[in-house]
Amino acid sequence: MKVKSILVSQPEPKVENSPYFEIQQKYKVKIDFRPFIHIEGVSAKEIRQQKIDLSHYDSIILTSKNAVDHYFRVAEEMRFKVPETMKYFCQSEAIAYYLQKYVVYRKRKIYVGQKEFADLTPLIKKFKDDKFLLPASDKLNDDVPQTLDKLGVEWKPGVFFITAMSDLSDLKDVKYDVLCFFSPTGINSLFKNFPDFVQNDTRIAVFGSTTKKEAEENGLRIDIMAPTPEAPSMTMALEKYIISVNK
Repeated sequence: MKVKSILVSQPEPKVENSPYFEIQQKYKVKIDFRPFIHIEGVSAKEIRQQKIDLSHYDSIILTSKNAVDHYFRVAEEMRFKVPETMKYFCQSEAIAYYLQKYVVYRKRKIYVGQKEFADLTPLIKKFKDDKFLLPASDKLNDDVPQTLDKLGVEWKPGVFFITAMSDLSDLKDVKYDVLCFFSPTGINSLFKNFPDFVQNDTRIAVFGSTTKKEAEENGLRIDIMAPTPEAPSMTMALEKYIISVNK
């Protein structure tokens, strides 16, 4: 069956040259964007209930832009002035660059990994006597605490924001040929909003092995998978599939 409509369970890209828009124009398919999940900040009161005192830490480990936003939000709510001596360990260059929204980059001690969390280990090792705070979500990857525990440093995780399921009730009578998912929570959101969802001819596209596992455990048939050697991105996987079925 040909693909004429696609729903991407993420916010619409802000860049004009997004590959999604190229697919839309090139293959004359309709692509809509709708986040199935959203981020909610945890209150300063709840942070205190986690026994977290921001003044206790010399270093902050940042694994996402959301972590940056919500650390500084909580600091403001607590009226905690982040000292200029604070060290920031950023998992990627993108996160380090985003940090400039809150701090004067050249005046701060900022250490940057390549991409994976493990890339930060040699940098963290250099400051093994520091006390590290890890502001994160309620969906923290297992490899992060495991890596920090192996390093033997003093650290504490804090749930500064949570991943919540969005209300999709307005999509009840809307049908798409392809649904694209990027996280297990996105799959959970589909079934929370539509407990009677039946796949039938709807094609399911998933990104990542954990999303694939969650989809299969919920009885979904996976039609489009990314990343793969041939299609390292969701857009490449979609294009490859569209070419094969829209002949």
